[in-house]
Amino acid sequence: MRFVPRVFSFGTTAGPVDRSVRILLTNDDGIYAPGLRALRKQLLKLGTVTVVAPATEQSGVGHSITLLTPLVVEEVYENDTRIGWLVEGSPADCVKLACLELMPEPPDIVVSGINFGANAGINVLYSGTVAAAVEGAFFGMKSIAVSLEYSEHPDFEHAAELGVRVISQILEHDPKPGSLFNVNLPELADGEPVGVRVVPQGVVRYQEGFERRVDPRGRIYFWSKIDYVPRPHEGETDLTALGARHITITPLRFDLTDRVMIDQMTNWKWHL
Repeated sequence: MRFVPRVFSFGTTAGPVDRSVRILLTNDDGIYAPGLRALRKQLLKLGTVTVVAPATEQSGVGHSITLLTPLVVEEVYENDTRIGWLVEGSPADCVKLACLELMPEPPDIVVSGINFGANAGINVLYSGTVAAAVEGAFFGMKSIAVSLEYSEHPDFEHAAELGVRVISQILEHDPKPGSLFNVNLPELADGEPVGVRVVPQGVVRYQEGFERRVDPRGRIYFWSKIDYVPRPHEGETDLTALGARHITITPLRFDLTDRVMIDQMTNWKWHL
């Protein structure tokens, strides 16, 4: 179906809501995360929202799925209104169950977020938030991941307003089924974003390390330490644009095939 675009001012609804648009909302921070609740409230301006999200935080699980244990689900209510389903599984599990079992009809749009912390650069590969959107794209739905840069006092309510404004503009252009977008918002404590940039994913390796510690019983353990340091003249990416306080949008694809290498390898001599 074609999405009928709406234009919104922050905090207001313009025109009637198209209840025929079915939106699946999920995340990796868990169904009770404030980012998901704020985003649900704003997405209700676009259509009917069904939440299917993990029972607990699943940050960094990537595109894992549950195969060796049962997926327990439970209906979740808010003020006597059923908002969706809690799933004891991964974000990808949630999308699969929603599309195949829990929703009477498949969604038109899959939205994942708002994640607490940016999912830019190589974090895209580790992110459960992005993985849920990828799973939606597998099923042929237009899918959008939304993340908010980490800060001590995140403003999820305003981030959700901004995020839905961006989502609405993406959908206004009616991308083809299975289209996949990764949206990151800068932290909002220092003011409004300066603009919106469509940029490629950064692939610079982070400066990684581990802090070695010893617990009271003498056992060694480690805390991961990760820092992103831009390389000179690396060009604009989601990381550099986000650092310059832009909202970033990156269209993604989940086909990892190196097609240039395929063309080269067809000329290699193969022997059994």
